[in-house]
Amino acid sequence: MKAFVKKEAVLCIAFLCAVVSMFLVPPDGGYADYVDYRVLALLFCLMLVVAGLQDCGLFDLLARRLLAGEKRFRFLALALVLLPFFSSMLITNDVSLITFVPFAVLVLELTGRQAQLPYIVTLQTVAANLGSMAMPVGNPQNLFLCSKFGIPMGAFFAAVLPLTAVSLVGLVLAAGTTSGDIIRVDFKDAGGIGKPGQLKLMLLLFVLCLLSVFHVLPWPALLVVVIVAAAVFARHLFPRVDYALLFTFVCFFVFSGNLGRIGAVRTFLTGLMDWNTVVTSALASQVISNVPAAVLLSTFTEDWKGLLVGTNVGGLGTLIASLASLISFKLYIRTEGAKPLRYLGLFTLANVIGLVVLGVVVWLLP
Repeated sequence: MKAFVKKEAVLCIAFLCAVVSMFLVPPDGGYADYVDYRVLALLFCLMLVVAGLQDCGLFDLLARRLLAGEKRFRFLALALVLLPFFSSMLITNDVSLITFVPFAVLVLELTGRQAQLPYIVTLQTVAANLGSMAMPVGNPQNLFLCSKFGIPMGAFFAAVLPLTAVSLVGLVLAAGTTSGDIIRVDFKDAGGIGKPGQLKLMLLLFVLCLLSVFHVLPWPALLVVVIVAAAVFARHLFPRVDYALLFTFVCFFVFSGNLGRIGAVRTFLTGLMDWNTVVTSALASQVISNVPAAVLLSTFTEDWKGLLVGTNVGGLGTLIASLASLISFKLYIRTEGAKPLRYLGLFTLANVIGLVVLGVVVWLLP
């Protein structure tokens, strides 16, 4: 039990909040309206399909092809940072970090540049958190907000792409401060696609997921197709779905739904959101992380743009502002010779700079 609580701290907190709120608003027929079933179905399908793509070795192969051979270290650092930036747009920030942080560890060990690991992993973490805001499927809060508010895709991209562009420029400049000397990367094996049949199936299912996200394919049809296809051809992928995240969403749906029915709480939180949606959601993200903040605060505002921007920019800041940041921290401290304090110092500095820069951009934008 202790190990489970430590591993799934956010889930346990969400469950406790939901239970406590049930004493304030006893269960009734209104509970059925709390849950966004479309979001849960899309999250399940995306997690299963991305796990299938990982299982085929697709991302590892692409990274090896890009980085192998002789090149300047500055280019190597830039590639290691931009891989999670762009991949997170489609496979989510946490999956990008799970995939590419261990890969960065391997590459820097092969080149004898372990001293650069805290800096590179810090930039990878910032890159994954900022790149993921560019697409509705990039992170769970985007998917949830697009579903809840029915955000038109044109309006969604207009809100996030200027911030994404500024983020990209900042990351390129940060990675460009590394050494320009020439090094060579030689992998012991070339890597490859282990399951070509599964790869084709997962790519097809991923396209169907995107069609459902953009409301072309009904989500119940997608759910049936993904479950049947995986049950027949890739049953081993079901245990790799993050069911804890799905249940965390359910708990926060219940918690936020109940809070919305308590007059005093609703008045207080609505007042905060009316004051400044971006600032309130960004600050809330620092304490409870941006996904729960999006679910909780969405009950108290119709300002979807402010909530979208605030929770995405709010992924910068503390180590728990985006739970994906915890993933890279845990992966780093497991490496030989890890220096957690140095890492946390670099992480905090990079996140503060990012928050200030993007905060100014948000203030300047109409």
